[in-house]
Amino acid sequence: MKKRMQRLCIYPKDVQRITGRSERYSRNLIRKIMQELNKKEHQFLTVSEFCNYAGIDEEKVTEMIRD
Repeated sequence: MKKRMQRLCIYPKDVQRITGRSERYSRNLIRKIMQELNKKEHQFLTVSEFCNYAGIDEEKVTEMIRD
């Protein structure tokens, strides 16, 4: 049986699916988290970084963003 790959990065569509908010809100939230983490524009936001910021269980988030 082939093991399913899990993504490390989170995208605005994922945040939109998790929060139920608009894509614009999701983009702004990701931008805000990245600024607080002092990440550069070319760097990605990981699922664990998002979960730590939002206070959401990482397992629940990975379940929701599974492709």
